[in-house]
Amino acid sequence: MTQFATRGVVYIHSAPSALCPHIEWAIGGVLHAAPNLQWTEQSAQSGSYRAEFSYVGDAGTAAAITSALRGWEHLRFEVTEEPTPSTEGARYCYTPHLGVFHAVTGLHGDIMIPEDRLKAAVVKAALGETTLELEIDRLLGRAWDDELETFRYAGDGAPVRWMHKVV
Repeated sequence: MTQFATRGVVYIHSAPSALCPHIEWAIGGVLHAAPNLQWTEQSAQSGSYRAEFSYVGDAGTAAAITSALRGWEHLRFEVTEEPTPSTEGARYCYTPHLGVFHAVTGLHGDIMIPEDRLKAAVVKAALGETTLELEIDRLLGRAWDDELETFRYAGDGAPVRWMHKVV
């Protein structure tokens, strides 16, 4: 099987300063290269820092980075991965309160919801268990977007650094 390289971006939206070197170590373990992130103050949360960088690696790198970082308190992040000829794209979001959200993304970054999940949402709404609007919001990760939005805007204009996975 041929493995295709993909590109992605890691957005560390907020982390306390004591956690920053551990984040670099965890990401470096996945990429097999030290990322040397450029940390800047996160204006949305006093005492926290943010960083972002782009990477090139095998398909699945975003999942591996997310696995390496998930579960850490006081950390908010997102990881994206572009599709390849043999894989879909991906978007992962993490907040301490909500945990991990994962979505498959298309060529232009849109979330692609599988047919069976849409059908299940319609059935749940028809049975009165929920509303279709709430189910679609859940499928699109709205709770994560709502929590992360303040942190995203606070990072406008931040530098982006490219990293390549050493194979």
